[in-house]
Amino acid sequence: MSGRAQTRLAGGLSARLLVLTLLFAMASVVLIFVPSVSRYRLSYFEDRIDAAHLAVYSIEAAPDNMVSKDLADMLLAHVGAHGIIAHLSDRTLMLAPDMPPAADVTYDLRKQGMAEMIGDSLATFFGSGNRVMRVLGIAPKDKDVTIELLLDEEPLRQGMWEFGTRVFTLSAVIALITAALLYFALQWLLVMPLRRMTASVIAFRDNPEDASRAAAPSRRNDEIGVAERELATMEETVRQALRQKEHLAALGTAVGKINHDLRGILSTARLMSDSLAASDSPQVRKVIPVLLAAIDRAVALCTGTLNYTREGAAPLKKSRFALAGLVDELARSVERPGNGFAVANRVPDQLNAEADRDQLLRALENLARNAADSGAKRCTVTASNSGGALTIEVADDGPGLAPKARDNLFRPFAGSARPGGTGLGLAIAREVMRAHGGEIELKESGAGGTAFRLTLPA
Repeated sequence: MSGRAQTRLAGGLSARLLVLTLLFAMASVVLIFVPSVSRYRLSYFEDRIDAAHLAVYSIEAAPDNMVSKDLADMLLAHVGAHGIIAHLSDRTLMLAPDMPPAADVTYDLRKQGMAEMIGDSLATFFGSGNRVMRVLGIAPKDKDVTIELLLDEEPLRQGMWEFGTRVFTLSAVIALITAALLYFALQWLLVMPLRRMTASVIAFRDNPEDASRAAAPSRRNDEIGVAERELATMEETVRQALRQKEHLAALGTAVGKINHDLRGILSTARLMSDSLAASDSPQVRKVIPVLLAAIDRAVALCTGTLNYTREGAAPLKKSRFALAGLVDELARSVERPGNGFAVANRVPDQLNAEADRDQLLRALENLARNAADSGAKRCTVTASNSGGALTIEVADDGPGLAPKARDNLFRPFAGSARPGGTGLGLAIAREVMRAHGGEIELKESGAGGTAFRLTLPA
């Protein structure tokens, strides 16, 4: 295995998941072990207290509450205590040798809480030596009787170690099995899908245009399934965009190569048209305007395509000017008396704009020409300055945008507002507005006409 692969394995999600799973498993073992050992210690004391209570019955049955030394030793050995004291409601009974050992530590089970009991259990478990413990507790079968015992600590410690070893072993086995199952489940549910998505991203990065290397998303309905499907959709969207940009680049290169020849052809056609304009034939004079308009449209199409496909946008030359004057110039540029198209200027005379005048005019001309070409007879331009932004609205009375045009709005060669168009007008208009730090958006489009909203920083 290479050093890079080892590093990736050591620092990968699988390694971290394994370490965290083991840590959580050990934490669960500790959480099971400590209360279990503490409970064993409490049960040990309760068993001794119960046995001492039975020994007290033997004392009560004896004459004068006195038993022989042999019987006393046997009872104490059965309980495992150095001495027993029973505090009854009316008297106290004691079973002990003549010189019982002094207590090294006292545990009153009647007053101990859980935290204190766990602390004392751990002290006994990890301690050393054989201390004498004085233990006080309520008799299990008679709540009015308090039993006091003197016990050795070493037998308790041995029992706790034996019990603790069994509990620890069983808990560790269960925790490790649970951790292993959880680990493999997370590997299957989370890590492996992430690896597939990562591999898909790497393959896409290496060759974005190769659709055969795309990973098919699973049918899962959870978050991972949604991520896989969204990743596949994103890759396909980017792949299509790259194809389109590649086609656009090829188109720009091709148009650039034929630009010189095309301009020569159009210049020749224009010269011939000017010569024909002097003809006395009425039929020729009737055809000449149509021919000139066709040549002008061909020149505009070639120029627009070249301007859009060139690298970078033209630098802005901002100035402050009256917006109403710009709209008047727009009207002179696009109005067509022959077919009745007109521009209505509704911009206040005192409203100024700070922008590149020529480029803003170009964007408005594209919108107005699109309106005229779609069949509109009137284009109304309004503007206002509020909220720190200059808003310009261009509305026409045309038939509205086709569904395909709305779905591909502002996309070159796809979002044309008229049949047979290139869609460059809207794309160029958006490019101009964004270069100014503004935006263009479709406000509305229907049978009553189409309206665009342009915003510029004030």
